Amino acid sequence: MASTLDRWFGWTAAGSSAGTEVRAGVTTFLTMAYILFVNPAILGVAIPAGQPALLTATALAAALGCLVMGLWARLPFALAPGMGLNAYFAFTVVGQQHVPWPTALGAVFLSGVLFVVLSVTGARTMLVRAIPRPLRQATAGGIGLFLAFIGLKNAGVVVAHPATLVTLGDVTGPGPVLFLVGLVVTGALLAVRRPEAILVGIAVVAGLAIASGAPVFAGQAFGGFEGGVVQAPVWPDVAFALDLPGALGLGLAGIVFVFLFVDLFDTAGTLSGLAERSGLADAEGELPRAGRAFFADAVATVGGALLGTSTTTAYIESAAGMEAGGRTGLTAVVVAGCFLLSLVFWPLAGAVPAVATAPALVVVGALMLGSVRRIDWDAPRVAVPAFLTVAGMALTFSIANGIALGLVTWTALHAVTGRARDVHPILYGLTLAIVARYLWLAAG
Repeated sequence: MASTLDRWFGWTAAGSSAGTEVRAGVTTFLTMAYILFVNPAILGVAIPAGQPALLTATALAAALGCLVMGLWARLPFALAPGMGLNAYFAFTVVGQQHVPWPTALGAVFLSGVLFVVLSVTGARTMLVRAIPRPLRQATAGGIGLFLAFIGLKNAGVVVAHPATLVTLGDVTGPGPVLFLVGLVVTGALLAVRRPEAILVGIAVVAGLAIASGAPVFAGQAFGGFEGGVVQAPVWPDVAFALDLPGALGLGLAGIVFVFLFVDLFDTAGTLSGLAERSGLADAEGELPRAGRAFFADAVATVGGALLGTSTTTAYIESAAGMEAGGRTGLTAVVVAGCFLLSLVFWPLAGAVPAVATAPALVVVGALMLGSVRRIDWDAPRVAVPAFLTVAGMALTFSIANGIALGLVTWTALHAVTGRARDVHPILYGLTLAIVARYLWLAAG
């Protein structure tokens, strides 16, 4: 059995092992387990269903995406309902535009169907290949900076400020102190090349938070496992409640386009960046079986809409598992298994506060930023778009915005400096689509 699985996943050929892949999958899950609680909280604003039901929908959508990614694409990338798109779904589409939530789910479903068409025809892979390699390398660095910013925010090291937007938080508070301990533990173990460094760092911080009674669990100390560690899952009442006829109305074409556009660039940027950082990219910087990876994302979006959640996409937190040694689809399958286990063991996920995963995000972000060293910073046509890609992701809190800034400036700078023929024709089309999209948003 082991040899059969090894031939399918190829962990020996990738220089890994079954144990390493399992450890990497658990690490990835722990860094993204917050989505089990954050996504229901956001969607609950728009969908009148209880938190347990929305948690079940979130876990099932994530498990489906990870299984397809692991078994079909055989890549170590994890998927789950995407942050940002869930807020757009709840606060903009349903809240501001007053679209009924079943109709909004129908729009997500249609965008997923379009993903499938683009993936099967190879058009999505062509779109990604049209992106210049320096921008893909910048994307990896930008995702790293974005990850680090999320980690610092979750730890309370960086907080909001009305005048300067962000500032240093109370570094003597329990969150920053626990973060520093976890950062030192994780960094030290990585320095001596311990593959379990990230997982140990998470466990140490979670253990200290529970033992000390630190108020880092949504502002409170750990309250124990009310009702027991094992609880029966709750079937989501929102499953199969989408309104396709309503979503097919012409008035929702713009909404479907936004779901399609943002997920396209979030997934493309995430996969490209992870491939660059992990060494999975080939000599040309291409991700092997990229078409299958995009197909997995598309299927997850369709399945997620059927289950009752917003767009499902690849997660940048996959980098944590890859730094722990994950190189094959077995990592993604383990993540899927963890999400399925969370349906009955979900109280355990509540024992891992956001501050426990913050050091992992910062360390992984620092390592990913190294990909920018291969960019030609002495060439303005390359350096300016690359810099905007990196900075735009963290400063606008959006991978899609960073990629958009980089693509538009890359095309414009090459076009006005006599290098228009060096730009792929598809890139011109993408640039026009990006400009049209932002003009459309500006027009309300």
